[in-house]
Amino acid sequence: MIKRLLPLLIGLSVCSVALAQDMPATAQSATTTTQTTTTVSTWTSQPPAGALNEEAIKTAIADAGYKEVKGLKFKDGVWRGKARGGNKQWVELAVGPVSGKVYVNDAPSRLNKDEVAAKLAAAGYQNVHDVEYEHGLWSADARTRSGSDVDLLVDPDDGSVVAKSRD
Repeated sequence: MIKRLLPLLIGLSVCSVALAQDMPATAQSATTTTQTTTTVSTWTSQPPAGALNEEAIKTAIADAGYKEVKGLKFKDGVWRGKARGGNKQWVELAVGPVSGKVYVNDAPSRLNKDEVAAKLAAAGYQNVHDVEYEHGLWSADARTRSGSDVDLLVDPDDGSVVAKSRD
């Protein structure tokens, strides 16, 4: 457990320092509105209707700079597999089934736990809890507006829902 948390904590620390350097000391407070597009799939053993097929997913992985793909399978709402990049190192990754966005397992998240929870609340989810970053995506449990309990996979860059499954 500590071996998994240590790289995450180091990555988050480095990201927070980098983000802190972007804000000028004389910045005035400003309100910005960001619209997040949510692309959702229900976790099943098969990709949802409207999802990219396996060949399109492989193309998305290649477009992200990876040369070779192996073990690609649809699991827990996303495509998962391994790919070799230009540095000849194999990395584990997940790919959004509808968007084709590639999420590398050990990449740091741009958002922190509280920001992810806030994005989900803004998207209408209630009782957001058990928010954890693992395998390149945030996972969370929540309740929909209609009262259904759901498991969510969340984009670490913008907080959009990548996949959703009934709990």
